[in-house]
Amino acid sequence: MENVFPPIPSEIILAFGGFMTTSTELTFLGVVGTATAGSVLGAAILYKLGSVLNAKKLDAIIDSYGGILGLKTGSLHKAFSLFRRYRYWAVFLCRMVPIIRSLISIPAGMAKMKFHVFILLTAAGTFIWNLILVYAGAMLGESWEEVLDFMNIYQEATYLLLILAGAAYWVYKVVGKKSKRS
Repeated sequence: MENVFPPIPSEIILAFGGFMTTSTELTFLGVVGTATAGSVLGAAILYKLGSVLNAKKLDAIIDSYGGILGLKTGSLHKAFSLFRRYRYWAVFLCRMVPIIRSLISIPAGMAKMKFHVFILLTAAGTFIWNLILVYAGAMLGESWEEVLDFMNIYQEATYLLLILAGAAYWVYKVVGKKSKRS
């Protein structure tokens, strides 16, 4: 569900699931496998959504609503060219990055990445992410909530890096425009 509805926090669910493997009949591999299967299914849905969107449709959406989020079609095209350059690594690694792990499926679908390759990379990256979180919950036992403290730091660091990258890009563009004018 997290892939289709990103506000659902996998960190809480998986850490708690890890704890539950120590106090119930749930098995470690059962929790990791089920979480991975569910995540891959959600990613496949978003991939399909991306595959029905084309550049024209997305440009029209951005032209209509992009101003709300500060998005421009030019920026979107640059992001897609970057995705095309690193597509395989992007799908694999972004499965372990908050927010982006859900959204990366859409550009993969739009880029018409081979579905079986997309699923393989998604499953591998998601499996690693789930393995870490379930393991942490199991190791911490009844203190599984400590995983959340660490994940909050990880998420905040990720948000900060994304904001800094966005700000740096914005400054680069503003300074670049001023330099061109002078």
